[in-house]
Amino acid sequence: MATTRATSSPTESTAAELEAKVTLLQDAIERHRLGGIRLRGQDWFAWATCGGSNAVLLASERGVADVLATPAGIGVLTSSIEAGRLRAEELPEPIEVVPFAWQSPGEIDSFVREAARSLPIASDMPVNGEVELPADLVAAKRRLGPSEVARYREVGRAATTAMTETVGRITPGTTELEVAGIGAEALWRRGIEPALVLVAGSHRIDRYRHPRPTAEPIGDRVVVVFCGRRHGLYANLTRTAYFRSPTGDERAAAGVVGQVEAVALDASLPGATLGMVYAEIVATYARLGHAGAERDHHQGGTTGYLSREALAMPDSTVELVPAVALAWNPSLPGSKIEDTFLRTDEGLEVITVDPAWPTVEVAGRARPDVLILG
Repeated sequence: MATTRATSSPTESTAAELEAKVTLLQDAIERHRLGGIRLRGQDWFAWATCGGSNAVLLASERGVADVLATPAGIGVLTSSIEAGRLRAEELPEPIEVVPFAWQSPGEIDSFVREAARSLPIASDMPVNGEVELPADLVAAKRRLGPSEVARYREVGRAATTAMTETVGRITPGTTELEVAGIGAEALWRRGIEPALVLVAGSHRIDRYRHPRPTAEPIGDRVVVVFCGRRHGLYANLTRTAYFRSPTGDERAAAGVVGQVEAVALDASLPGATLGMVYAEIVATYARLGHAGAERDHHQGGTTGYLSREALAMPDSTVELVPAVALAWNPSLPGSKIEDTFLRTDEGLEVITVDPAWPTVEVAGRARPDVLILG
């Protein structure tokens, strides 16, 4: 396979990003005495190819092409069905595409074994004696470079305008399934894959944290959750709208989840671990009169090339190293808050923001308020 250390690339920033990732892969190969690194998942493919996609079936974690890195360089291994499209539409020019007959999938495995020269092969989805990816490479995937940050900001803005558009098109008689369809269409029109669209109307909003949409009309309030993917990067956000004024209890619950999120954001400092932030979340729920609320739903964590690269857990040692993407997810029955943030050396930046959506100040930050519809 040809090396990617070439100058022919769509943009200078992509060329620099690609070279940095080839270096990371080849350094890991040398340091861990591997014959190669094979990346099968849609998340790792997007990372290694600077935003390319090996997805055809969105419901599968594995794509239709693998990235193979060896000491000689990196290339993409795929079937003859996909090779031309990947080369033309998904990959920076220096990456070589090696096609194989679709009727003979075992030929790819034979090619990989030969390229590895009897040394171990590491993979994100190891099979047939392959080993897990080195932990330092997994950690490197969570650190975003300048061109990734630029792509992420664009995805965040687009996903958020899709959300605002979606909520603006519904009525109390719109069903949850119809809301999900409107949302998926708004995302697709912006080139964003609707990896997850959850909807709960007034009859289900208090009961479920992951409400798959149903044929139930939404009634007088609705929560909509998006996890949208473009260039492999996930924008995660949740919004709540009412066709009436919220009650005092509903406002109070929204205030609590906003305060819990504010504590999580304040604790998301460079060098902090997800376990440390989780402990702050647990303590804040208790201080605000909702001890144990964290047991009812995960609280979020790092995001990026997966909707959650790593969830915050009690003893997690995953360290926040800028630039890292975060999506905290505090909730109580009927109330939930979620946005995608970038933690850089300069501070926190929310990237899922639409100026058209009303905000409320929480701990000095403008956060999305409930939207009152006519």
